[in-house]
Amino acid sequence: MREYLRRCAGYRFEWRKLFFAGAIMTIAGVVLQMFSLPYPLNVWFLASQVTVSSSDEPLNSTTELSSEKVIETNVEHSQTPVPPDATTTVLLDSPTGLNLSPPVLVPERSTPRQRKKSVPRRRRKNIKVKKILPPPPPPPPRRIIPYRLQKFIWSLTPNEALEYAKKEIENATEVTDDPELYAPIFRNVSIFKRSYDLMEMILKVYIYPDGKRPIFHEPHLRGIYASEGWFMKLMEENRQFVTKDPEKAHLFYLPYSARQLELALYVPESHNLKPLSAFLKNYANMLITKYPFWNRTRGTDHFLVACHDWGPYTLTEHEELTKNTIKALCNADVSEGIFVAGKDVSLPETTIRTPQKPLRNIGGGNRVSQRPILAFFAGNMHGRVRPQLLKVWENKDEDMRIYGPLPARVSRKMSYIQHMKSSKYCVCPMGHEVNSPRIIEAVYYECVPVIIADNFVLPFNEVLDWSAFSVVVAEKDIPKLKEILMAITLRRYLTMLFNLKMVQKHFLWNPRPIRHDLFHMILHSIWFSRLNHFQISES
Repeated sequence: MREYLRRCAGYRFEWRKLFFAGAIMTIAGVVLQMFSLPYPLNVWFLASQVTVSSSDEPLNSTTELSSEKVIETNVEHSQTPVPPDATTTVLLDSPTGLNLSPPVLVPERSTPRQRKKSVPRRRRKNIKVKKILPPPPPPPPRRIIPYRLQKFIWSLTPNEALEYAKKEIENATEVTDDPELYAPIFRNVSIFKRSYDLMEMILKVYIYPDGKRPIFHEPHLRGIYASEGWFMKLMEENRQFVTKDPEKAHLFYLPYSARQLELALYVPESHNLKPLSAFLKNYANMLITKYPFWNRTRGTDHFLVACHDWGPYTLTEHEELTKNTIKALCNADVSEGIFVAGKDVSLPETTIRTPQKPLRNIGGGNRVSQRPILAFFAGNMHGRVRPQLLKVWENKDEDMRIYGPLPARVSRKMSYIQHMKSSKYCVCPMGHEVNSPRIIEAVYYECVPVIIADNFVLPFNEVLDWSAFSVVVAEKDIPKLKEILMAITLRRYLTMLFNLKMVQKHFLWNPRPIRHDLFHMILHSIWFSRLNHFQISES
């Protein structure tokens, strides 16, 4: 043994080779464990817990949920309130991944220093916790069109392109799951999606450059008539749909404002609209004389957008302007004989108080349990419906908060917008005309609208199913209003409220338009009307 040790002591080891051999054996051992062990290494060595913070914010819109499951959970199961400072603990105890066992609430413990800095009880009541809102979701990405398809569309004449689009829509494939469109709020989501996609690929609009300001090319962006101004502004700024070559256009836009027409030409208290209609008659005759485009179709490929109550009546002096053009009107009353259902477009009437922030105060409706008011209305008394509504329901029932102008004693406690957000239903009766800005306000503030206006064609009625998120009551049934609303089951109401939140994005004015918003919905309705009345040649 001594002889062996003496030899080993005199032997010179090559440490580099020994280190290299050890490294190879170590790597081989790790690789062997990865392929042979029944559990991954993070389960063996990383036995710590993963803490996921809970939140009271709603789920991301990209999460796919069935509305029926959401509603069933809200109705049949009571939810345990989660304190804002609680965390949910999830253990990695499954070989296949995360095991989402029932959440365990673990309150955060404060350190001794934190206890010393805690606010005394007397001062806690005066502290206001500022709620940090999540950033708005990014706009949906712009649809990428294959180059060959785009090249084929560019090779078509305007009439050939319309014929191609009409045949494509008639043979639209069924849409079962689209991340941007919620099917229950549409009459036929497959047809709408195909038509909308074709509009983005094909449609070109020529805007007539004629006309002096302020009546032409000067949008009115504030108040209850702002829809026509916002459409004009966004249309003239648009690069995707606008063309400067009228030979390539599928539609021709008459860029005037009915509101500016009233401010410029109407004599107050005269009750005489003839100067306004005569002005538009001369304008249409000038276009007919100066350009050849009107005479090719007698104006059927021309459209105008007017939100003023007088919009329909300012057209009556010119027969083709009244009967042939596509009219996008807020005053969509079929009983007057001017608005033609199926050809003309019902324009949503939106109230814009701050043009710099058109989306201000939108959303934020209270939970159903925090809506003590069954039905709410407050407004001026004009027209035939509102006085009748007030006569039947004012101060008659605590659940029915029906007022004239909102009293000061009431508004000091709760504002008009807070009333809407705290009510299950918002009554939207017609005024002088059938249209009312309260319908879209109810959509904005997440209060199911109750529409009382006979002969009114609802906005985008050709594509949206209003029965999915609103209630329409006949004028003669005003005395039965509470009975009608109480007959709606909780499940049905929750469905309508959920649908209302899903349809909200289709009624928003975005400073920079995004897909499926209000600007695009108006333009699509005009495009859809043009296609429906376009005659395919037999050849």
